Amino acid sequence: MKSLSLLFAATLAAVPALPAVAADVWTVDKTHSELGFSVRHLGVSRVRGAFNDYAVRVEADPSRPENSKVEVTIQAASIDTRNQGRDNHLKSPDFFDVATHPTITFKSTSIKAAGENLYHVTGDFTMRGVTKQLTIPVTFTGFSNMRGTDKAGFELETTINRKDYGVSWSAVLDNGGLVVSDDVKIEIALQMNKEKPAAPAAP
Repeated sequence: MKSLSLLFAATLAAVPALPAVAADVWTVDKTHSELGFSVRHLGVSRVRGAFNDYAVRVEADPSRPENSKVEVTIQAASIDTRNQGRDNHLKSPDFFDVATHPTITFKSTSIKAAGENLYHVTGDFTMRGVTKQLTIPVTFTGFSNMRGTDKAGFELETTINRKDYGVSWSAVLDNGGLVVSDDVKIEIALQMNKEKPAAPAAP
């Protein structure tokens, strides 16, 4: 749910006596990224899944990461756990209720350096119509360039309680355990492409 940054980025604040500088814009390369999650099943194993349809946008200035802005939008109906019956159940009102709440979103409100290549990204996370503040540790994994396109990598892992967001379906086993755990582990790996500036208009 590489909803969630996920990356550090920045809208450059104006420097006194100097003109403002436009922020770099980065968008996700979905071919080389993954928004994954896992839950404990029957208390003994993990079931893994991912969302296949999503957008990530970052406005970035590496010199001022604290002013970065990150936005993530996930299409909830794109959930994929490699089992059609289970996916249909997850889309139903028992879980994500995608007909009523089609998107899962994250919008950053602050970014703070927390170590070498590590950032704490805080923002509003909305799922199933419930919005809560969430702070996510995001690791910057480096820059690269391929065929003239600048690329940047980010990874994150965090855990949320699904019941905090109204995803409350459950069943209790004879031994008192849960069929599906309340805690959901989120694992995201993102490869971002730097958008090239638009060509100047012809005179």
